[in-house]
Amino acid sequence: MGLIIVDVQKAFDDNKWGERNNLNAEENMSKILTIWRKKGWQVIHIQHKSDQPHSLFHPANEGFSIKECVEPISGEEVITKKVNSSFIGTNLESFLKSNELKSVVIVGLTTPHCVSTTTRMSGNLGFNTYLISDATAAFALKDHHNNCYDAETIHNISLATLNEEFATILTTEQLIKAIK
Repeated sequence: MGLIIVDVQKAFDDNKWGERNNLNAEENMSKILTIWRKKGWQVIHIQHKSDQPHSLFHPANEGFSIKECVEPISGEEVITKKVNSSFIGTNLESFLKSNELKSVVIVGLTTPHCVSTTTRMSGNLGFNTYLISDATAAFALKDHHNNCYDAETIHNISLATLNEEFATILTTEQLIKAIK
């Protein structure tokens, strides 16, 4: 089973994003990562890379860096991507298949964007996919009518659109109980 950690980068600490839910998400990701490493299981870090110099995700900017709580160690795969899906324009699918990883656990930032898109593709590609609800987070968003939806609502609706169609949704504690 592989652990895919999506876009846990310093860019998401910037105030420009506004209100966020699941303030313990990184702590939960770190707990899961610690268990994965102890078991010697495969860890894949996904890092968003922008070509735009003004972007927080441009390699010249501090925001590109992966947060210390999930910082890669020697032997862990780091894959950079330029779009929301961790599978598009990357070797993620071939890496999972070549390592005979049929099941994946997904954590990271943010729920309605790169986490959701990666989860959908994972499910569509036939991987047995688990998304950890409290090891991901969302920010408030505005719709096309300028209505604002709080971060918790965005997060929960994003999870609802994935539940039982693209992934099994678990909490950190449910996952830990299942893998011990």
